[in-house]
Amino acid sequence: MRSPGLAALELRRFGRGKLPRAALVALLVLPLLYGALYLWSFWDPYGRLDRIPVALVNDDKGATADGVRLLAGDDITEGLRESDTFEWHEVSAADARAGVEDGTYYLSLTMPADFSRRIASSSGDSPETGALQVRTNDANNYIVGQISRTVFSEVRTAASTKASRSFLDRIFISFSGIHGETVKAAKGADDLKGGIGKAEKGSKDLADGLKDAKEGSGKLSRGLTRLDKGAGDLENGSRRVAEGTQALADKVNGVADKVGPFLEDNEKTIGDTAQLVADSAGTIRTNLDTLVETAPTAAKGAHTASDTLNDVHKARCEDPVLPDAACADLKKARQAAADVAKVADDVDTLVADQDGDLTKLDGHLGTLQKQAQALADRAPRLSENLDDAVSRINELNTGAGKVAAGAKRLHTGLGTAETGASDLDEGVGDLRTGAETLNGGMYKLVDGSGKLSNGLHDGAEQIPDYDAKARDQRTGVMADPVRLVSEDLHKAPNYGTGFAPYFIPLSLWVGAMVAYMVITPLNRRALAAGASAWRIALAGWLPVVAIGVLQTVALMSVLHWAVGLEMARAAGTVGFLFLVTACFAAIVQWLNARFGAAGRILVLALLMLQLTSAGGTYPVQTSPDFFNALHPFLPMSHVVDALRRLITGGGLGPVWQACAVLAAFTAGALALTAVSARRRQVWTLDRLHPELTL
Repeated sequence: MRSPGLAALELRRFGRGKLPRAALVALLVLPLLYGALYLWSFWDPYGRLDRIPVALVNDDKGATADGVRLLAGDDITEGLRESDTFEWHEVSAADARAGVEDGTYYLSLTMPADFSRRIASSSGDSPETGALQVRTNDANNYIVGQISRTVFSEVRTAASTKASRSFLDRIFISFSGIHGETVKAAKGADDLKGGIGKAEKGSKDLADGLKDAKEGSGKLSRGLTRLDKGAGDLENGSRRVAEGTQALADKVNGVADKVGPFLEDNEKTIGDTAQLVADSAGTIRTNLDTLVETAPTAAKGAHTASDTLNDVHKARCEDPVLPDAACADLKKARQAAADVAKVADDVDTLVADQDGDLTKLDGHLGTLQKQAQALADRAPRLSENLDDAVSRINELNTGAGKVAAGAKRLHTGLGTAETGASDLDEGVGDLRTGAETLNGGMYKLVDGSGKLSNGLHDGAEQIPDYDAKARDQRTGVMADPVRLVSEDLHKAPNYGTGFAPYFIPLSLWVGAMVAYMVITPLNRRALAAGASAWRIALAGWLPVVAIGVLQTVALMSVLHWAVGLEMARAAGTVGFLFLVTACFAAIVQWLNARFGAAGRILVLALLMLQLTSAGGTYPVQTSPDFFNALHPFLPMSHVVDALRRLITGGGLGPVWQACAVLAAFTAGALALTAVSARRRQVWTLDRLHPELTL
């Protein structure tokens, strides 16, 4: 009989009686206990977190920041109530601690009394970090503690982001205030630049005016110097004339009787002397007129310069436009101009005070000039009229004395005026130098104020001035500058779908293991009939494969229609599982055929090794090196990788690789089973008296 016939006979045994039928049903249902029940029990645990009781303690007393009331604890509490994260119970701190300890609550979240105050401190001088307090108890449940760390990390991030946005919004508002004040400062700098520009022009005008005043004071000083020199000569000349006329008068009066011959002998000398006196008197009168005209003009010019500088000082310093240093220089210049004007007034006053004497002097000079000219004209005939000559000589002597006295007073006054004019010229020179220095400083101030104005305008352009919408956008980005943009190429919709590639092969392995507990790995009929080793191996393998196919159909039907497992490639998944159950059946068959009762223990041990090294829960790289070494050499590792691609999607490379590996394991296991069958055809003492029977 061929192997399929032998397999069919083996399966017909389960139709004889109630107990075999019940055993067959148990074989079909048993994988559901491992696969369907396991997956169903934690199919979507994260979707039911709202059933986990968690204590919520809000002790926050709030705080005030920049006049705004901050209640961060209330905000977080309200947000947690609206979420479906946990089943929140608002309790006191003591109740929360006791509840976490006795298991009433899996964990607790506490917002301390100073929570808002610490958050608000970010805008003060001593910023502090607000702390959310989480208390867990792994004695209640370890996984809940792990989940809570993830959930509360998101809560902390949300609270930090909100606090950061509030703080950053205040910073942007401050930027807007700084921008406004900088714009005002720039406008003030523009006004300062304009005022300093006007002051610079005024200082230039002052320097130009003082230049003209310096030229005028120089002319005045030089003119008075010449007048003083002329007055000195006049004083000396008039004195000698007076002495000569006095000597002449003394001689004439003393020797009147002897004068006739004297006059006759000295007519020409007398005439020349009288003519000299007349000419000198005329020259002195001309110089007196020049002095009277020049002194008031010089005084007026000095006053004009002083008044101009005084106006500039009042406009620029009493209404602050210039810096203090410039105002100090301008004040010195104003004082120097006032001193110059005073000296000019002194000269003018001197001339004015001497006006009566000058008038008298001018009159005396006129009389002297007239008399001297008359004498000069009449000198050739003096001897003809001696008495008249004596009288005229006496008159001439008297006039010459008066002229000499007036010339002395004039010389003294002009000496004082010449000294004052020299001081005036020197003071105006110093004032001019100061005005030119002031003008240079004002020019620098104009340039500096221009740079200040430009700098403030540039600064105002660089300082941000955001409106409410722009502030909201920027604070959102700056408070949470890095966002995680995740892209699931082939997303598993829930926890159960992600673990299905791990539990499905587990259930099929268990199904094959239990099947060989009721079905012999080597068909007894075939052994007794002396069939070939391959026929014996296939006869023991095919019934379990058939049962495995039924187990697979039942398991996947329940998982899909009852539990809700969705597969990206449903037909491919089922077909691949048929290959899996065939491979597992071959491996379990060989272990049982080769090692007998001990093989069942080895089957269970091999299952444990595959479960721990398959990477079905955590990546295998997180396991110890021993399991990493086993991972590529065990079939379940390849089965798990292939089922992930078939159920959730992805490339089929791992699927084809798994098919090749499973085919190799299947062929190898059947070959080894055939070898074991060949050995079973020879009876030994060990077979007759086995050491262990299960």
